[in-house]
Amino acid sequence: MDFRLVELERWLGAQWPSQTFTLAPASADASFRRYFRATLAGGRSFVAMDAPPDKEDCRPFVRVAGLFAAAGVHVPAIHAQDLANGFLLLEDLGAETMLARLERGADPKPLYAAATDALVRVQAASRPGELPEYDRALLARELDLFPDWYVARELRRELADGERRAMRAAFDALLANNLAQPRVYVHRDYHSRNLMCSEPAPGILDFQDAVHGPITYDLVSLLRDAYVAWEEAQVIDWAVRYWEKARKAGLPVQADFGEFYRDFEWMGAQRQLKVIGIFARLAHRDGKTRYLADIPRVRGYLLPTLKRYRELAPLAQLVETLAP
Repeated sequence: MDFRLVELERWLGAQWPSQTFTLAPASADASFRRYFRATLAGGRSFVAMDAPPDKEDCRPFVRVAGLFAAAGVHVPAIHAQDLANGFLLLEDLGAETMLARLERGADPKPLYAAATDALVRVQAASRPGELPEYDRALLARELDLFPDWYVARELRRELADGERRAMRAAFDALLANNLAQPRVYVHRDYHSRNLMCSEPAPGILDFQDAVHGPITYDLVSLLRDAYVAWEEAQVIDWAVRYWEKARKAGLPVQADFGEFYRDFEWMGAQRQLKVIGIFARLAHRDGKTRYLADIPRVRGYLLPTLKRYRELAPLAQLVETLAP
């Protein structure tokens, strides 16, 4: 018996006491949240979020939705909420993600232009103190997912003392760069599976873990996406276009694009190490093994970056020895 689903249906029934509706799964999620599409008899649809309060907290979702909407980007409107029981009734942004449209062969240029436009709007609205800080402790905890879950659990490998020292030195270098970057609102998972082809586009989802942190983080999430890869020349082109928009909007990006792109790459290395660790954790802790198939793509971003910078070269050698 799915007691959470029964409770959700009862709550939705209270929202529409005189109407009938149907519920169907709307999307999978890497967390404990579930999403259902609720369709009324007349055809209008909504998305119902089920976030068990002992595992998830809806309040950050509500708060960030307000901040991002005020910035002028399209996030789902919240039509009803029961925070104590972990239920939200949201605007339905449709079923087509940016990734799905790309996989159908759509021209990527307008999709990425819209995504970077929205990103600049969110960043331009940033104010300190509104969101948790993406501080050293959180960034370091994310890096530790790589040795703890990918190396130890997925590869079943124990690092030698010298390997662990080399890894820690590289992690310290990455953290120093990341923490020195200008700070803005950071979605933390700004990629093609969380951007919807809604009207207006993009519709932005999965923003509840947003923080105040490094300015290149969301751009590298978008352009070095764990689910779709582009040639380096195309990534640089889109990064330049974002950088020009950001400068025009008065955002604190580096005046020299080469320095900005270096920050982009170093932030990317932190994220890629984190993502590899998360995908391994999803497989071994949560039984969601499908994410393991995406690790080679993420590793394909990580290794060239590590090899390009002297301070990160020892970590590149280590990662190469960790081939599954």
